[in-house]
Amino acid sequence: MGNLRSVSKALEHVAGGKPVVVTADPAVVAAAERVVFPGQGAMPDCMAELDARGLRAAVLQAAREKPFLGICVGEQMLFEHSDEGNVPALGVFPGNVVRFPDEKMFLATGERLKVPHMGWNEVRQVPHALWSGIADGARFYFVHSYFVQPADAALVAGTCEYGVPFTCAVGRDNIFAVQFHPEKSARDGLQLLKNFVEWHP
Repeated sequence: MGNLRSVSKALEHVAGGKPVVVTADPAVVAAAERVVFPGQGAMPDCMAELDARGLRAAVLQAAREKPFLGICVGEQMLFEHSDEGNVPALGVFPGNVVRFPDEKMFLATGERLKVPHMGWNEVRQVPHALWSGIADGARFYFVHSYFVQPADAALVAGTCEYGVPFTCAVGRDNIFAVQFHPEKSARDGLQLLKNFVEWHP
């Protein structure tokens, strides 16, 4: 939902002529060499749309079997539950999706931080192949009010800070997923997408 065209255009730019297909057809997802799972909007709407289009089984199979990149709500949907709408998610990873805590959203100067977190922010990396060619502390573009809290610390592939420290990238085996928008994150975002296109986990 929401950011499909911008993601597909960014992928086409880095894919070196490989076909990039935007689809709601489970059979096309099943046949794909690799899968990007973007999402933008409210979690209950995204989960409802996934099921309405019959994509749940295909997405879960892709997450088990092939290089898989989740983006924004596409990262959040991989976890067990979201506080946004109090909905169960896909349960690929253990953990929950929570909202930025209002009582902690202040700068050291006392200025209140706005939610949603919107704009560029530094990402601290945990070593992973998809960070290749990207400096630790590089800035990526965020738009979100919720973030993932993995139950397993080994899943964390990147962190950020906005009022509170939070996980902004996760990875395990063939799956990598990010809270930020690589398709809106200039050179470093395109580098991450290029790394994914060339990734053989």
